[in-house]
Amino acid sequence: MKEKITNLLVQRLQELNIQDVGIEIEKTKSKENGDYSTNLALKLTKVLSQKPMDIASIIVENISDEDILKIEVKAPGFINFFVSKDYLLTNLKTILTKGKAYGSSKIGEGQKYNIEFVSANPTGILHLGNARGGAYGDSLARILTFSGYDVTKEYYVNDAGNQITNLGLSILARYQELCGKESTMPENGYYGKEIKDIAQNIYAEYGDKALAKDLEYFKELGTKELLAKIIKDLEEYRITYDKFTSEKAITQKYSIPDLLNNLDKKGYTYKQDGATWFKCSALLDDKDHVLVKDDGAYTYLVSDILYHQDKYARGYTKMIDILGTDHHGYVARLKSSIKALGNDEEKLEVKLLQLVRLVEDGEVVKMSKRTGKSVTLKELIDEVGVNAARYFFSRYSLDTQMDFDLTEAKSKSNENPVYYVSYAYARICSILNSAKMMPNVDKYTTLNNESAYNVLEKLYDFPEVVKNAATRELPHLVTQYAYELAGLFHAFYSKTRILTDNEKETSENIDLIKAVKITLENALNLIGVIPPEKM
Repeated sequence: MKEKITNLLVQRLQELNIQDVGIEIEKTKSKENGDYSTNLALKLTKVLSQKPMDIASIIVENISDEDILKIEVKAPGFINFFVSKDYLLTNLKTILTKGKAYGSSKIGEGQKYNIEFVSANPTGILHLGNARGGAYGDSLARILTFSGYDVTKEYYVNDAGNQITNLGLSILARYQELCGKESTMPENGYYGKEIKDIAQNIYAEYGDKALAKDLEYFKELGTKELLAKIIKDLEEYRITYDKFTSEKAITQKYSIPDLLNNLDKKGYTYKQDGATWFKCSALLDDKDHVLVKDDGAYTYLVSDILYHQDKYARGYTKMIDILGTDHHGYVARLKSSIKALGNDEEKLEVKLLQLVRLVEDGEVVKMSKRTGKSVTLKELIDEVGVNAARYFFSRYSLDTQMDFDLTEAKSKSNENPVYYVSYAYARICSILNSAKMMPNVDKYTTLNNESAYNVLEKLYDFPEVVKNAATRELPHLVTQYAYELAGLFHAFYSKTRILTDNEKETSENIDLIKAVKITLENALNLIGVIPPEKM
């Protein structure tokens, strides 16, 4: 209805030859002021040099629509709309007809998006930051796809460079220990249990015969094993990818010397202290950065430039990189490289996820009780379940720091929001399982109380919420919506006897709760939550 009222006002302003005015439509807090209200007349006071009450009166002239029962002008210049509830009842039929497609749209048709997220180095196990970035990236991809966008979910595998060399050396050192040989862990080596496990598996298969293998063997095996574990944990977290891109493959596909020559010809490189520098201070950064070290080694920026060149070559409308907050200073140099190579840097959006604190019983949890190390994604899932993990990370905007409250997430009470929402869904399933077959409703006449209308209005809002979440790239809008819908259902349930002796009334109530079930399920699916049918 907001959209319809907006369109009516736009048409009226065109008739009055008034342009470039932002129209804001809000739901009223009091039904005495109608259902929707706008402050449009107040905004036009300076433009038209008239009193807002007079402007409002002029605007409402000749506005009419079958769904609008009354338009009222109220001091100091608000325009209030009283609307018929028929559109809500018509929408109820729409929900039941569309089912899993309710809330979907084609607003993104023709737009090709790439979302790269998590992309953790295959040198260890996923942690809480990865969990948050994963929940955001996957939820956004689901919402965009539901809204008609062509979305590619991508994982960039950092399988080259110093960190992989150190991974191989770390595994080799642990393996040498098992063989009774002297060993030295590399500087910046990896000490996790997973490294020891890989070494143990090698020893179990080969004994000490693998001592004859070169470092490349340990690097490749370690990368393969750890990436497989990362993928397995992400799949349990309900995240799958459309594309995995290897850093090693990218540096083989494209010529690094050609890239450096290209940047040099454009005047964006210079030599200093034996190193080759990227002059990104001439573009979007406030300082320059090294591309080739004085020993001839390439910095990670070189392979990242090649990787993004590859992304641009694939023809995306927009690319979204989701990185940790520690990459703040990296954004300007990356965008500078894109601009230097003649691409539109505005097509790339880098989102930085803020820190997560794990809290239990009011205390910050820094270490795993089991391992004494940082808490991993797998441990979090084992502790609270996938539903709670996905829901809690999807509650907040990515750019805000958050506390993940383990006590709250494990609670089986309405204080736990995912429990509260899931209970609404399970309660509906229970009612529907016990209900008898009812005749189809031709016309709704008994859904006329305030609690029913509140539910109907919230159901009607869902497509608009999804559109906003897609265009503004804010999955938490859907999470918030699911919680609010569940609350309105609980209120309706507490005031309404759903299964009654009146067949028509029962049929209408069942249609309403079926619509709530469909909409809740659709909303929760967009954030990777699968609600239980029994609790």
